Amino acid sequence: MKTYAVLTVSALALSLGACGPQSPAARTALDCPATQGDLTRTGVAADGKVCSYKTSGGAEVSLQLVSTEGGDADRALKVIETQLLSGRIAPPKSADGKPASPRAGETADEIAADIEADVQAAVADASHDAAASGVDAVASGAHNGIVIGEDDNGTAHINLPGIHIVANERDETANVKIGPLTVNAGGNGATVRMSRAVRLHGEALRREKRGIRATFIYTGKDLADGYRFVGYEAAGPRAGPLAVAIVKSKADGPDGDQLYPDVQKLVRRNGGV
Repeated sequence: MKTYAVLTVSALALSLGACGPQSPAARTALDCPATQGDLTRTGVAADGKVCSYKTSGGAEVSLQLVSTEGGDADRALKVIETQLLSGRIAPPKSADGKPASPRAGETADEIAADIEADVQAAVADASHDAAASGVDAVASGAHNGIVIGEDDNGTAHINLPGIHIVANERDETANVKIGPLTVNAGGNGATVRMSRAVRLHGEALRREKRGIRATFIYTGKDLADGYRFVGYEAAGPRAGPLAVAIVKSKADGPDGDQLYPDVQKLVRRNGGV
């Protein structure tokens, strides 16, 4: 399970963009620099609506202008998520026809020890992420609204102000929710989702938040074409178009701490949020 690594990457999705002096006009073409940190541009579409990049580690980034089809940004992003996850390989089945455990051969004690370590790491990182996102949560004692319990099925429940964690020892899964951020991790992979309303550049004093920022990350060995990591970073007005950076990597971990800040800078440069 890669809960700790995924939470570290997901923490990068919670920072706020600075507001500029005026509301931007709807983009008709992308602004794609030749380089952005470790990203090197490899191509630009003739209409300026798609730019491709690669990292030194081989990760692929496609920056696109995406229509929201009448303002339904959530639907437009869901289509991208579905495309990224299409063609996943079904896990092998055991003799009884059920999906084989990804940890076959390990003892119950070994799995339980890993689950406990993952939960502890999740609590620590969730508290850090919550503080960074402005959520009032402090994991420092039993009288701070922290509830920790375990049921007869080996499922641990950890609830802090603004943070909810469920870890199941039986099927080796962990689910973490921190405000707009959700992390689901298991033996076959881990998924991070975040979506929230934000103000557009030049609208710091406007009551209505007309923009959106969203992140999707999936890591696993069941992806098609040998990929181990897929995801997107998106930002822009809900009315569209959105600036969306689609990320793919065949490495087990695309150095998220280094890659995602560069991806976010590209998206914010074009998203106007």
